[in-house]
Amino acid sequence: MLKKALAVLAVAVAALVAAPSAANAAYVVSNNITVAGDAVPGGTVTVNFAAGSFAPNEEVSASVTGNTGVTLSVVKAAVTTQFTKQASATGAVSFNVTLPADASGTYTLTAKGLTSGNIGTATITVVPASVANTGTSASMGNAGGAALAETGASLPMLMVWIGAGALVLGVAIVATLGFVRKQRRA
Repeated sequence: MLKKALAVLAVAVAALVAAPSAANAAYVVSNNITVAGDAVPGGTVTVNFAAGSFAPNEEVSASVTGNTGVTLSVVKAAVTTQFTKQASATGAVSFNVTLPADASGTYTLTAKGLTSGNIGTATITVVPASVANTGTSASMGNAGGAALAETGASLPMLMVWIGAGALVLGVAIVATLGFVRKQRRA
């Protein structure tokens, strides 16, 4: 009986020690990650991880996931693309992501240091070419490009305040009538 209790205790201690070590991956601070370039269909985006993001001269594995295949540095593959590159002496590394002509939606680049275990992620949101070429935002209502749908009310603020005032006045009248009715019964 004592042997079983000690075995269970040993397994419990091992689980308590081993489980948190798997969750101790260090993450690259978002301030160390920059995304530059044209995030349009067919464009190339460079994802930079600043000095200190990874250990000096370590191999960094990067993968890109998204709606369609991409070219990561020089390797072209399907929906998930992986590539390994060596970080600089300062721990900095950059990856070029070439988006396909039919790119849409969001792509995520995840880089992991193979020695340090540091993990960094960058999100690349593809902008429709019609919006990117005009140099204006779709929400500005450009007539030539794709415009965002208008949602919500287009009432003037005065109408909103009048409606809120009428609502408060109605609640006050109902409360007063209830109070008066209660007083008359008593």
